Amino acid sequence: MKSKDSIQQGNVVINTMELITPLGPMIAGTTSKGVCFLEFINRTRLQKELNDLQKILNAVMLPQRNEHSDQLEKELSEYFEGKRKTFSVALHTPSNEFSRLVWKVLQQIPYGKTCSYKEQAEMMHNPKAIRAIASANGRNRIAIIIPCHRVIGSNGSMTGYAAGVERKKWLLNFERENSEISAGFLF
Repeated sequence: MKSKDSIQQGNVVINTMELITPLGPMIAGTTSKGVCFLEFINRTRLQKELNDLQKILNAVMLPQRNEHSDQLEKELSEYFEGKRKTFSVALHTPSNEFSRLVWKVLQQIPYGKTCSYKEQAEMMHNPKAIRAIASANGRNRIAIIIPCHRVIGSNGSMTGYAAGVERKKWLLNFERENSEISAGFLF
């Protein structure tokens, strides 16, 4: 991380902070445009994701807050209290158009529900792109808010989740228990 004095004009600042959740600590990153990063601290390849984001944005990371980090903290707290089903905090998702479309479709999966990669491909009217869609899901840098945890295998199996399958199961069970949808099968 660079100090405030070493920020070059034109660099984007990613404000970072740690958030404590029932599933363990998370690191959040926000820019002046919105949340650009939210991941569990022990996520697979965390440092690589942070380095890639810094390069994409030509950014420096500073441990400070802005209005988006304040709103994120409030909304995430409400989510873990079972009170918030959707998020309204602004997002900053630099990537290619395909990945941004995949992430937009992820946000359309209702709280308490799941869908398969195949169903996600059908929602995108691109049934042959299952692998590309799964890959874009894996590049999602904003856990929970862009709910890639809601995507499961066609046979109902838990598929990979960078923060761990146990966290994915917990999130799915938590959402089902706090939704208007019948609790039904829990993982």
